Amino acid sequence: ACPDIVDYARGEIRSYRDLLTTAAIVRPMLGISPSAWEEAGITMGETQAAIVVSAILQRGVAIKNPGGYLRNLTRRAAAGQFSMWPMLMALSAGRLKKATA
Repeated sequence: ACPDIVDYARGEIRSYRDLLTTAAIVRPMLGISPSAWEEAGITMGETQAAIVVSAILQRGVAIKNPGGYLRNLTRRAAAGQFSMWPMLMALSAGRLKKATA
């Protein structure tokens, strides 16, 4: 669903630890502050926060303020109103649609 994150990895992404390391590299490039990243990690869990950052990267220019977007998703997650699965499914469906077009 989020292949663009691989371009920033040091080697392949084979584990969640590799994904976390790569998301930490991408985070400042997207303009996501350390405090927004830390809050997301605490609220969502580090792995889910890294997956969300990967999805933000994948969406590219469609997200004007990645840091604000992550903070909004973090607030929603804290309130029990956010799941990353619909986001990932939409990205996967979009990639599939492009591949079959």
